[in-house]
Amino acid sequence: MSFAWYSHLKTQPNAPLWLVVLLSWGIALFEYSLMIPANRIGSQFLTLPQLKILQEVVSLSVFVPFLLLYMRKPISWNYLWASLCILGAVFFIFRDKMEIT
Repeated sequence: MSFAWYSHLKTQPNAPLWLVVLLSWGIALFEYSLMIPANRIGSQFLTLPQLKILQEVVSLSVFVPFLLLYMRKPISWNYLWASLCILGAVFFIFRDKMEIT
């Protein structure tokens, strides 16, 4: 979704909005066609909040390299702090499944 949502800012900044929306929807359709079955399968093993947190982790794991490599934006310490917050969210949403002895 990172590419569908943000690539036009670099590649087509002056394109008409309707065209950018259509192109982005075309790109996003592929991801949705994978995401819907993945959520159906995942919901058999995980709760809805766990699925959502995993989706956010995957999104950010893709977005940061996209931001650095494709969009050529500089990295900052805020990425580390945000990543630690996400790691905390993962811990708390999955801690019931962890066996801590």
